[in-house]
Amino acid sequence: MFSQRLFLQDLIPGIRNVTSRCLSTNNGIKTEKVLVVSKLSRFEFEKKKFKDLTNNQVLDTLRQRGTDIEKMIRYHDLHKKFEENVVNTFENLGVSVKVVNRYSYTPEDVANADVVIPTGGDGTFLLAASMINDNKKPVIGLNSDPNRSEGYLCLPKRYSTNVRDAVERLNKGDFTWLMRSRIRTTLLVCGEQNLVPKYLHDSEFDCFPRQTDGIAKEKVSKVLPCLALNEVFVGETLSARVSHLQMRLNGSTENTNLKCSGICISTGTGSTSWHLSINRLPVQNVAELLRLIDIDPTEGKDSLATVLSDIYNKNLIFNADDRRMSYTIRELISAAVWPDPKGIKPRGFARKIEIKSNCFEASLVIDGGVSFSFNDGTTALLEIRPEDALRTVVF
Repeated sequence: MFSQRLFLQDLIPGIRNVTSRCLSTNNGIKTEKVLVVSKLSRFEFEKKKFKDLTNNQVLDTLRQRGTDIEKMIRYHDLHKKFEENVVNTFENLGVSVKVVNRYSYTPEDVANADVVIPTGGDGTFLLAASMINDNKKPVIGLNSDPNRSEGYLCLPKRYSTNVRDAVERLNKGDFTWLMRSRIRTTLLVCGEQNLVPKYLHDSEFDCFPRQTDGIAKEKVSKVLPCLALNEVFVGETLSARVSHLQMRLNGSTENTNLKCSGICISTGTGSTSWHLSINRLPVQNVAELLRLIDIDPTEGKDSLATVLSDIYNKNLIFNADDRRMSYTIRELISAAVWPDPKGIKPRGFARKIEIKSNCFEASLVIDGGVSFSFNDGTTALLEIRPEDALRTVVF
């Protein structure tokens, strides 16, 4: 067994990053009008698809398809019970509450609310944040199912069963503001039609971008209406197709030509999500490296391979309020002439990133939910600005 003798906090910036706070507490959050953004359950989604059928007919259809009906209804009821508890808690304190979901959520709802409360998991939190384009409106997540959802963006799991305690802390100002950095994306593209968003969670969504008519149009530059709280991904929509991209970092005048499986650009908030999954170093890989240099390659819980893997992976996480972005070039093709020129690292930090597409049917996707066409000739400029941060709290 490997005996670890070093303090991990001295080795892992990721641990300090997770626990960092950016602002002091205040006198409490105004909660006269609360907007609850409800998680869209699987059952609600299916009912939306089969809108001409009764509930029983929908269930019969799903049963014939092989869906686990009992499990689906159980989780639907669990979420709805939690949501009802949140609403009742606020209403019992004299607060006006409005409940919306993915299909009914509007910017007007945000404008009329003092605070936005997503009830669900991280996906619902991202949905709630997507309508907020300044750093003034607080967003506070409550995890409706902490047994199945990690809820990195939500309040600690204990408040899922003590909603009133959380509300009282918010009212007293017993919290710390955390201004989560978000990525602003500006597209330079031919034709306004290429700036129309496509929503990936829409049941009718066609995942392939529409082809243009091939007629040259004047270039249009536009800041996209969606800020990325987690990440921006660019690449071919068909994952098996190679993405041809040009990339420039921090205002450089030199383009690097890339062949890869796309590029993921992450915030500190997103560093616990897709960014971590892409870059995670498995214990198996570390063990194989140790074996090659004749060191014990055991993969057990307390092995050297496990400890080294854990140190590396935690170090991938960085501050939610960091104004740098971390880019990851997925499966970068490194051959005789690629990348061109040589020297770019497959992963690194930057404050400004410019990517030009040489792709056939590509997309630029924000937080896994909103997609824009990103075909040949389109350029994206990505940056973080303090006025775009998302106002959240930590206890």
